Amino acid sequence: MIDVIVDLVAATLRIGTPLLLAALGEIITERSGVLNLGIEGIMYSSAFSGIAAASYTGSLWVGLFVAVGTGLVAGLILAFLTVTLGVNQHVAGLGLTLFLISVSNTVNRILFTSDGGQVRVDPWKSIGFGGPIFDQYLFTYGALFVGAPLVWWIVWRSGFGLRVRAVGENPEAADVAGIPVARTRYQAILLGSAFMSLAGAFITLAYVGQFTINIINGRGWVALALVIFGRWNVGRCMLGAAIFSLVNAGQLQLRLVPAFADVPFELLLALPFLAVIVGLAVSGRNVPYPGSYLKPYRRL
Repeated sequence: MIDVIVDLVAATLRIGTPLLLAALGEIITERSGVLNLGIEGIMYSSAFSGIAAASYTGSLWVGLFVAVGTGLVAGLILAFLTVTLGVNQHVAGLGLTLFLISVSNTVNRILFTSDGGQVRVDPWKSIGFGGPIFDQYLFTYGALFVGAPLVWWIVWRSGFGLRVRAVGENPEAADVAGIPVARTRYQAILLGSAFMSLAGAFITLAYVGQFTINIINGRGWVALALVIFGRWNVGRCMLGAAIFSLVNAGQLQLRLVPAFADVPFELLLALPFLAVIVGLAVSGRNVPYPGSYLKPYRRL
């Protein structure tokens, strides 16, 4: 029984790593008043570009660098559409996601046709610090002990975070106070996209070690839900990621229990997403959205 619990906790940490990284990026972006529905596409394209670069160069670090660069380019496109042009943020984000996924799949088929459309690398190994629970990837430790505290400090303690929150709540007042609204939103989107690209890179360069079609599998949308569940608070988002990942890891364990042998596979697979829906239904009421959420700003 103890071994099962230990394995469950260890799996929860691994499964929650990309969700936490992506959610941290979305917190920064949405605090500026911009909804990034391109999160799924950014994770997907970064996952592919990272492993493709690693495959061609033989260096996982080059792959990571390329993955982050891909996320920054995608974030720049979204910022141009939503901030400069003032395009509807839902349309821009969904369009970007569809575009990035389509491009990634097309390039994958072109470059790796001989490999059956599946590119593989020898991934980063986990780092053992004694016991299965602490046998985790560097990404996991980075997300928990660097990424989360850093984003909290950026949003709530830094001057940049103050400007981001001011722009997100009232861009008119921020503009009058001398805060460059467009530049601040650009910076928030780019920084958030970098975190999302790390989430995608983790999946292919460490967790899985290969790229397959639909490898992100909705994790970006789950991260979006976690941000709303967490009400743009780092601690609550970490809790939400832990709950979702625990349920996800639990359904994997349940498949091995004889008592659940007759339970449809699809039902167990849906359990984590049902947990997200229940969580949003319970905590999603009267959510204090940023004041300028989804609203483009035009200086008069």
